Amino acid sequence: MTDQERLVLEPIGVIHSGHHVPGKTPIQPVCAQGSPGRVEVFEQYAEGLDDIEGYSHLHLIYWLHRAAEVAGSSVAGSSPLKVVPFLDDVPRGVFATRTPVRPNPLGMSIVRLVERRGRELLVEDLDVLDGTPLLDIKPYVEGFDLRVGTRGGWTERVSTETFRARGERRTAEDRSPSE
Repeated sequence: MTDQERLVLEPIGVIHSGHHVPGKTPIQPVCAQGSPGRVEVFEQYAEGLDDIEGYSHLHLIYWLHRAAEVAGSSVAGSSPLKVVPFLDDVPRGVFATRTPVRPNPLGMSIVRLVERRGRELLVEDLDVLDGTPLLDIKPYVEGFDLRVGTRGGWTERVSTETFRARGERRTAEDRSPSE
């Protein structure tokens, strides 16, 4: 690979959350409803936040900097291209999952924008580990992003109960007696 073919990514900020343990972090924003966080954009990129207040939701694109901590339990056999996803017990192709264990550990979450404070964004529904490097922010635009009538592959066979329990990363001890 030549220097001209080399891909270089530089973080534009850092994501702060109350999630500090990979195995206890919700696996999707829908499982982190109401979970607050703060997106700190580095000073040299702050001007890029102009006009962001008009959006209710944002796509955060980030580097899964602690993915290696879950690699041993996720990789199926010797191939990192087959993984056991959080919602299943069957090995699947990595590109048919949202596991953090990937050839390029990129993450993407749709979060709710609560408020902008200078170069910081207060967000909710955050399923990201504290200290995660932020690579980009894109506005969520319903007219561009919403798709109806989609298929969910193998995830359609996961029960709502299993999805909630595994997605929220709750154990039996964490659940109230009424659940």
